[in-house]
Amino acid sequence: MIISLIILQRYYKKDKITKKQMFFSILLVVYVLHVYGSTVFSRLPGKRIYKLELFWSWKEIISSMTTSFLKYELLLENILNVIMLLPIGIFLPLVCGKKINWKIGLFIGFCISFSIEFMQLTLCRGMFDVDDIIHNSLGFLIGILISNCNLIE
Repeated sequence: MIISLIILQRYYKKDKITKKQMFFSILLVVYVLHVYGSTVFSRLPGKRIYKLELFWSWKEIISSMTTSFLKYELLLENILNVIMLLPIGIFLPLVCGKKINWKIGLFIGFCISFSIEFMQLTLCRGMFDVDDIIHNSLGFLIGILISNCNLIE
């Protein structure tokens, strides 16, 4: 965090970024650190767990609709995984000061989400879940699209 602030201050003094870009850069760094802290580093090590089946969570949710017990916790987890990277997607175009192509945004969201899941797998601090990567990437993309709509070129 301190290194980020020093770099941002130097860019600002050299007129390479505006106050608005500096503000959103700080928000971005703080939020990214919070996401990694809460999803990886605050968890205690356990077993190495992974789930490689695509859309397994949605299959379980849909199959639970036929019974009297809907899996609300799993549905809520999926929704929260979409929301988790949405702010980062909103902040990134504001940090750059320009619109970001949705394909590039989707790739960046995928990389951030994959890094979280990969660290959870290698450090044994959660489950490596392909569905989480999809949901996080989707949330990041939605954030990019929201931010791009509000930027004036």
